[in-house]
Amino acid sequence: MKTVIQSQDAPAAIGAYSQAVRAGETVYLSGQIGLDPATLQMAEGVEAQIHRVFRNLQALAQAAGLGLEHAVRMTVYLTDLQHFAKVNEIMAQYVPQPFPSRAAVGVASLPRGALVEIDAILHAG
Repeated sequence: MKTVIQSQDAPAAIGAYSQAVRAGETVYLSGQIGLDPATLQMAEGVEAQIHRVFRNLQALAQAAGLGLEHAVRMTVYLTDLQHFAKVNEIMAQYVPQPFPSRAAVGVASLPRGALVEIDAILHAG
């Protein structure tokens, strides 16, 4: 059985997808970009976008009754891989050790001109 998870503290879906979905003990968080959920404006600059992305992911995790400490997998999409170290630095402020497995992928572009997008898989067990 699958259950849709929603939070007003993260941007509403801007396409044909759910913000998050729970299937059993697993919660899948859709990719988040640096949109402020209140204004739907993109955060200015890569650091602000990364912080906003993690706050959005945190809000969705909390809506599922979990936290980012439950993350077992993350995928980071960057329009410039030179920002990889900054993602690591900021991620450590939101995600405690032991860190989840993760991939970082360089991409040509992201929705709404975002510089970073991150999705996550959480395990509730």
